[in-house]
Amino acid sequence: MNKPKAYVSDAKKQVVKSLAKQIAEYPIIGLVDMENLPAMQLQKMKQSLRGKVVIVMTKKRLIQYALKQSPKGLGDLATKIRGMPALIFTKENPFKLYKTLSASKSPAPAKQGQIAPRDVIVPAGKTNFAPGPIIGELGQLGIKAGIEDGKVAIKQDKLLVKEGEVFTQKVAETLTRLNILPMEVGLNVVAVFENGTIFDRKVLEIDEKIYLANLIQSHTEAMNLAIKIGYASKDTITVLLSKAQREAIALADSKDILTSENVNKLLAKAEAQANAIKNKAHIE
Repeated sequence: MNKPKAYVSDAKKQVVKSLAKQIAEYPIIGLVDMENLPAMQLQKMKQSLRGKVVIVMTKKRLIQYALKQSPKGLGDLATKIRGMPALIFTKENPFKLYKTLSASKSPAPAKQGQIAPRDVIVPAGKTNFAPGPIIGELGQLGIKAGIEDGKVAIKQDKLLVKEGEVFTQKVAETLTRLNILPMEVGLNVVAVFENGTIFDRKVLEIDEKIYLANLIQSHTEAMNLAIKIGYASKDTITVLLSKAQREAIALADSKDILTSENVNKLLAKAEAQANAIKNKAHIE
């Protein structure tokens, strides 16, 4: 006996059809998690992002179905859905999109039952707490603490919650007391698709200052290596020629090889040596 097909409402079909159209139209498709995002802030964000991105919110299963059915090969993106998902469609590159969405976020305390968006580390250092039961409470969570200058101090960094783990009530309360705000109120980017590649949040989360510093350091190290091994390029040729000239002059000077650059220097050297011999031999 054939199993009857599940009934799908026209409204759901229309949603999937609309998603399929947008997936086909836009080159950049972002998956975000809107869990714990206040409705008022969402409306403000949609207004500020108008003209840059299109945000589509619907049921998780409809998003999964639309992604899996896409000819672009978005099945892997569908497996990353979490929390309260939404799709973002844009023509901006993934890194610029991530930066735009991150700029609109604000830090928030963790609550019991929430999922950590990233590793949460309690840093070493002094706190504002006076000595008391707080030391034992921190110890129960594996946080080593002691007394310094009359205040409770955490002795070493502690990875308290790993990315993807759930905050317990005790952990959430402790982090709030330590003024550590691990959550962010805003659109949490999970992953972004572009030209067959899926960029996870960790890839998109680039500190531009650190990235620029790393580029400068890499350039400096490459220049030093190229000059050391004598590799000629448009960036090193001037330095290499100057270095070769200095070494040639030094060699000519040490071997008394006469050149147009050192003739005066060598004549002065010869005269000085002659005078020294003359004086030593007492020649008038």
